[in-house]
Amino acid sequence: MSATFTQLAAYFQYPFVRYAFIVGVLVALCSSLLGVTLVLKRFSLIGDGLSHVAFGAMAVAAVLKMSSTTALTLPVTVACAVLLLQGGRTRRIKGDAAVAMLSVSALAMGYLLMNVFSRSANLSGDVCSILFGSFSILTLDPFEVKLCALLSFIVIAVFVLFYHKIFAVTFDEEFAAATGTRAGLYNLVIAVVIAVIIVLAMNLVGSLLISALIIFPALSAMRLFTSFLSVTLCSAAVSVLCAAAGIVVSVLAGTPVGSTIVAGNILVFLLCAALGRLKGTAR
Repeated sequence: MSATFTQLAAYFQYPFVRYAFIVGVLVALCSSLLGVTLVLKRFSLIGDGLSHVAFGAMAVAAVLKMSSTTALTLPVTVACAVLLLQGGRTRRIKGDAAVAMLSVSALAMGYLLMNVFSRSANLSGDVCSILFGSFSILTLDPFEVKLCALLSFIVIAVFVLFYHKIFAVTFDEEFAAATGTRAGLYNLVIAVVIAVIIVLAMNLVGSLLISALIIFPALSAMRLFTSFLSVTLCSAAVSVLCAAAGIVVSVLAGTPVGSTIVAGNILVFLLCAALGRLKGTAR
């Protein structure tokens, strides 16, 4: 055991490992805050659809050889989140059909562009890194860490400031609108924040696994608690714990970061489900 701690301490002397840990914890915390809202509003698939949009935007940025892919990925993902929310209410293609169409289109076009225009010697590795996170989080530079910290602070601040409004539109949007709450505006805020979270999580777990990072902590917390605040706090704790443990295991065992974090979330969900059953039996 002491040898493991010594090895871990040696790894954490490297800046890129510390950067990965900081970003991983921040992204996990932000993801968990809105995950409960998405599950309760049955918007779970929006995260999956927007993650594929982010993949397409990142593919375009890679083809254009942009120094920072976030400069393109973030505005494109936010714009698509707004379109899904607003356009889904007024156009003929609505709900899950719009999400599925946008998701598949962005994924296919992104991969096509990378195949046609990319001059990378390791195209398969680049695609795998974007889709599954791979080890890209271990190549973060100080600017990306500062940007992630800034965006994470904004996400947390928005959630705290508008907590009661988000709570209202989550449980009963029509009643909230009837009492004077601008439900459309706060749904828009939720969509934009989710888009920002997805862009942040791209380097951590990849576009195909982002939904797991958002949804699993919320589902785990719901097996143990019933109030919105308790579920949100428990979800945040579970998400941060799984992210921290996943990064540590990944560094020590050499496994892919994103997959390791998701595997940890699955184990915690199964444990919470078992504990929830025991609580129900005791009652």
